[in-house]
Amino acid sequence: MAYDLGFDVAHHRIDDPDPALAVYLDRSLPLCDEAKASLLRGQKSWSHRYLRPVIIPFIRGFLLIAILLRSVLPARLKAVRFLHELIYWGLRVFATRDACLLILRHFHLGSQILGFIGDNAKGVEIKSVKPLRPTCLEDLRGDTFLIHDLNLFNFVIELNDQLRSRDAILHPPGRINYSAILEGPPDINLKADRWHNVIDLETAIEIYTPLYAFFLSDRDFERAAHSLQLDETIAAYVAQILGDPTPVAVVSNRHPTLPESRLSAARRLMHHGLDAESLHGHLLKLKRQYGEMSQTRLVAMN
Repeated sequence: MAYDLGFDVAHHRIDDPDPALAVYLDRSLPLCDEAKASLLRGQKSWSHRYLRPVIIPFIRGFLLIAILLRSVLPARLKAVRFLHELIYWGLRVFATRDACLLILRHFHLGSQILGFIGDNAKGVEIKSVKPLRPTCLEDLRGDTFLIHDLNLFNFVIELNDQLRSRDAILHPPGRINYSAILEGPPDINLKADRWHNVIDLETAIEIYTPLYAFFLSDRDFERAAHSLQLDETIAAYVAQILGDPTPVAVVSNRHPTLPESRLSAARRLMHHGLDAESLHGHLLKLKRQYGEMSQTRLVAMN
């Protein structure tokens, strides 16, 4: 049987199975096929297999130097806008379409997941979070990456402040509202790859991490690195709303009570993207099941 997106089981050899094909066909995590294929194509790419291993020692050295420099430089000496222009330019010129697609998707999915929690948290009104729905690379130029980090922490603070003020906790509502979890791919417009678009997602993240550490303040970068560990926190909120611990099981970045080293931020950012895809996929699956059950009930009543 042939599959779309570049993975064909007809080429499967029992004596030489393709690991990427096995992961693509596997459904142990509820991942969107398009996103999974984009991620796997990046891992099979020349830049991921050969360029990334060569540059990682230098990148980690630059990252350590950047962290040390930022620890003594004044916080006001930062260049957030320049950093986002640099990210935009680098992605447009060097990154593959697959890499750019996964980055833009991530902001959409994150906004949908936070929206789902806010919609189902009884008596809570989240005001400080700005939904991020970039449709093209140009939309990343407006401090999008920094706003993403601020959104996560502001959401956790505002949600729990309101719950604590009423001595309340998250719990399953009488009827779960899935309206924030959208069907179909996000509205994203990207051009096809040209000869210079050769850098996969993980290699691009490795390259950008020292720049992120250098052009942001030490506090901004520390917050960005620690935000990756909010994956388990957000999954726990979803689990409390659903009355089901499964969401916590599908994320790999663990709780920020014990922060990880900032030197591992690039790899944990890849897990962060995977966690968001998995959590959104799980909620989308539940939404579809809920819709099917509702439709069945309507048919039975008629």
